[in-house]
Amino acid sequence: MGVHGDDVEPVPPEDAPERWRDDPARPYEMVVVGSVNADLVVRVDRRPLPGETVIGSDLVTHPGGKGANQAVAAARLGARVALLGRIGSDGNGEFLRKALYGDGVDLSHLVETPGPSGVALITVGSDGDNSIIVSPGVNARLSEEDVAAAADLLASARVVSLQLESPLATVVAAARTAARVVFNLSPPAVVPDELLAVCDPLVVNEHEAALLLGGRGRPDRQARAMLALGPRSVVLTLGPDGAVVAEPGAVTAVPSPRVDAVDTTGAGDAFTGALAWRLAQGDDLVRATAFAVRVGAASVRRPGAQSSYPYPEDLEAL
Repeated sequence: MGVHGDDVEPVPPEDAPERWRDDPARPYEMVVVGSVNADLVVRVDRRPLPGETVIGSDLVTHPGGKGANQAVAAARLGARVALLGRIGSDGNGEFLRKALYGDGVDLSHLVETPGPSGVALITVGSDGDNSIIVSPGVNARLSEEDVAAAADLLASARVVSLQLESPLATVVAAARTAARVVFNLSPPAVVPDELLAVCDPLVVNEHEAALLLGGRGRPDRQARAMLALGPRSVVLTLGPDGAVVAEPGAVTAVPSPRVDAVDTTGAGDAFTGALAWRLAQGDDLVRATAFAVRVGAASVRRPGAQSSYPYPEDLEAL
């Protein structure tokens, strides 16, 4: 398990679900390094203006966090995936651990830490779109030492998926260890060239691309511009319009199936988890993106993040 310090208690490895405990020699297809949050969701007819109060629905708590979401998305599709992250010693921590366990995510490097679990405060409008505020809790304590303790796990994985709801230094340390990095620049932030250089791909949505490039533009041009910043490849997600893939010498548009959106919470994480898994399976980037677009589209048809993520049979009609 490695050394995590006196303030932590690793989740027991004997809690491993049957799907990977029965075949311990099966290699990890992917490892996710990232956040685990409780999503506190309220639906509203419209979002309040500054200083205004609106009445919303009953509060619903869902398991979430960008790291956990990506791990669950891949696990539901059939991946053997491990999550390196931290949960708090509060009631939310136990709720989140049970949810991950139930979806078959390897928890041997999920660390329980005294303090509050991460929480996301989410409002969902009548159009299905959302606004989110994240309180990191113990996610902010995921450390370079945690990465070092999981070095063998990270090095053996075919793909390591990273985001920015964990400290940047921890993300960079994990990237140095990985054979292939899928990096979702979310929430957007300035990152070192060293991290961009190993992204294969860098995954961003339109808002993140605009912040990275200092403005908006045609998706194909945006994708090319981001590729020029140093990543090995880029995937620009466009919501209902699919995605654009940029690789050296080629830019490819990938359309999305049309669906009625109920809740877009966690759709980007579903996309990224599916993308990372298909790359670990050996798909090229365009083919993996085409699969991930279908998974993202399927995820917006039901409320919540992880609770909306599809199983393979859910994709048959898309």
